[in-house]
Formats: sequence, structure tokens, C-alpha cells
Amino acid sequence: MVDDNRRGDDERGPGAAYQMFVVMEDLLDKLKLLDYEEEVLAKHNMKALSRHYFASSAYMPSNPGEQFFMFTIIASWLINAAGRPFEQPQEYDDPNATVSNILSQLRAFGGLVDFPPSKLKAGSGEHVCYVLDRLAEEALKERVFSWRRPNYPTEEMEEESVMEDDAELTLSKVEEEMTEEPDDYEEENVMDLEALKSRTNQSEARLSSKPDNILESNMDAAEWNLEVERVLPQLKVTIRTDHKDWRIHVDQMHQHKDGIKSSLKEAKGYLDKLQEEIGKTLEKVGSREKYINNQLEHLIQDYRSAQSKLSEAKECYQQGSGGVTERTRVLAEITEELEKVKQEMEEKGSSMSDGAPVVKIKQSLTKLKQEIVQMDIRIGVVEHTLLQAKLKEKSNMTRDMHATNIPEPAIGAY
Repeated sequence: MVDDNRRGDDERGPGAAYQMFVVMEDLLDKLKLLDYEEEVLAKHNMKALSRHYFASSAYMPSNPGEQFFMFTIIASWLINAAGRPFEQPQEYDDPNATVSNILSQLRAFGGLVDFPPSKLKAGSGEHVCYVLDRLAEEALKERVFSWRRPNYPTEEMEEESVMEDDAELTLSKVEEEMTEEPDDYEEENVMDLEALKSRTNQSEARLSSKPDNILESNMDAAEWNLEVERVLPQLKVTIRTDHKDWRIHVDQMHQHKDGIKSSLKEAKGYLDKLQEEIGKTLEKVGSREKYINNQLEHLIQDYRSAQSKLSEAKECYQQGSGGVTERTRVLAEITEELEKVKQEMEEKGSSMSDGAPVVKIKQSLTKLKQEIVQMDIRIGVVEHTLLQAKLKEKSNMTRDMHATNIPEPAIGAY
């Protein structure tokens, strides 16, 4: 179950971004327990939800309109399943009102809502998964559903294989070597150790009943050897191994050690060769890197100078932006004052509703224009008179000058 208090924790780990995927998988299991395939999908002719349908990610395709409509349908069905009447929203309903109604029902169930309603309008994300999971829990409670502990199947231990030894066993070899269990075909020709022991006891009892005499064999040695070679394959002893015996583990350790040594011998050559190749490649890469650095040294210097110029240009731009901002503020203040003056002028103009002064002003202007015309005419007459006077005076002066300039010989003749 999802803890309601987890959403109020601001300091969550790095895996919190993927928590909604886990919540979505739990939600899908709960919906299947509530039989949403028959009650929701079949009724509305919809496709089954994927494991991460309501989980939002940049690497997953999304359809906000379809997901939001699916969210509202499932939320309304879960609210009704939890025992509260809720009208199913339609496709063209106001999404703000629909989300508000769903969150109000969630608060009524005791759910914690510490996020804005706009988070649900996307139709996917952590908050959508949380709301649906919380409503699914309430629906399961209404149907008196309880989770049980899982029953894990018990794994049966495999029967230990019995190893078979082809050679004759002695008491020292029995303690050291383990034999496999023989096949069904070989079990008929295998002699049991218990049977040998019982036969030995019987022969000892039979000998103890006889008097103590020296027994001498009258059998030929060659026939005895032939008989031994004939019955030797049948003299096999089977011992069932115990998987808890430490000897088995020691043998396995020695076997693994030998296997590791043999594998190491084969792989060591390849690893040494690979190491040499890697070392040569690293040397080539280092030399190539030095060459590239030497070739690109001037470009790096140009890049650094361009970076410094760019930083200077950014500083100048920031300073200019500060000046523009200040002037924009002053312009806004002046514009505001101008608007105030215009408003006052409009108010004064509207308050002057009487037209008599305007008529008088127009009449005065007309009279003033007429007087100006008359004055212009008078000025023209005066200027003409002055011009005539000046011309007359000039002609008199010219005449006087000609009269005073008399030639000297003419004066002497008189």
C-alpha cells in the first residue's frame, strides 16, 4: 500500500523519480482485482492499460487528451465502487471542474492532497498514479478485500548421485574415494558390503565349531588366479555419499582448483597478448593526443581569446541592459504623467459645456483678422509713401550734386 505521508516529504532519494512506475504496477494489479476489464474497458470499448500507462517519462509516448479522459473514467468508477455516488464525466466537460470534484472525493476519503489540481490535467505523472491508487485502495476496502501472505513452493532436494569405482576398493580407498551409484543393469552383478559381512560371520561361526586343525589347500595356484580374474569385476562395493560430508567438499575444491589452474594456463597467454595490444594502443592514443594538442594549440588560444571577448561583450550587454531598463522605467513614469495630463484636459474640456464664450472668441478672431487686413493695407500705403519720399529725396540730392560739379574753364571765362 502507498503511504499517504510520503507525498509531504520534500527530501526524497534519487529513486523517487521512478516511484510512480512501481505505484502504476501496483495500481494495475488492484484494478485487475476489481475486474476493471469487464466493468470499465468492455463497457466503454477501450483497450487494456499497459504497465506504465499513467507514468510520465520523456522516453515514453504520451497522449494527454486520451490519458486524461481515461483517468476521469477510472476515477469516477473507483469512487462509485468505494460506495460514494459520482456522476461519470463526459469528454467535453470542463476539466477544472472534473478534477476539483475528484479531489474533493479524495479528501472525503481522508487522502492527502498537497499538490495543485493542474497537475492532474496532463493525464499522467506521479500525482495521477497516486490519486488512482488511493481510490483503488478505498474500493478494495469497500469490497472487504485483504492481502494475504504469499505461499512459496518448497523446493525438493535432488537425489545425490552415487559414483562408481571400477577398481577394487581397499579400506583406505573407501575413506578417500567416493563412488557413483551404479546403473540398474550393473546392480545385478554388484556385491553388497553387508552381504559380504554376513557371509564372513557365517564362515567364522562354522570354523569356530570345528576343531583347531591346520588347514591346507589342495587347489592349484594357476586355477586360483583364473578364478580371481573371473570374479574380480563382480567384487564391487557401493557406498552412498552424504552431501554433508566434508570429504566431498574437499574433493570438489581440489577439482575446481585444478580446473582453474588449467583454465588459467590457457587464458594467461591470451590475457598477456591482450595486455600488450592494449598497452600499444594506449601509447598510440597518447602520442596521437599529443600531436592533436600541438596542432590545435593556436585554435585553443583563439578560442580562449574569443571566450574572453564574449565575456566582455556580455558584461557590456548587461550594463547596457541595466541602462535600458532604467530608461524604460523613466519612460513609463513620463507616459503615466502624460496620461494624467490628458485625462485632466479631457475632464476640463468636458466641464466647459457652455458655447457662448467660444462664439465670442470666434467673433473676436474674425474681427481681429479684419483689423489685421486693414492694418496691412495701411502699412502698405505708408511704406509706399515712404518709398516715394525717399526716391524724391534721392533725386533732389542727385540734382544738387550735378549743380555743384561745374567745370573750372567755364568759371574762368566769366
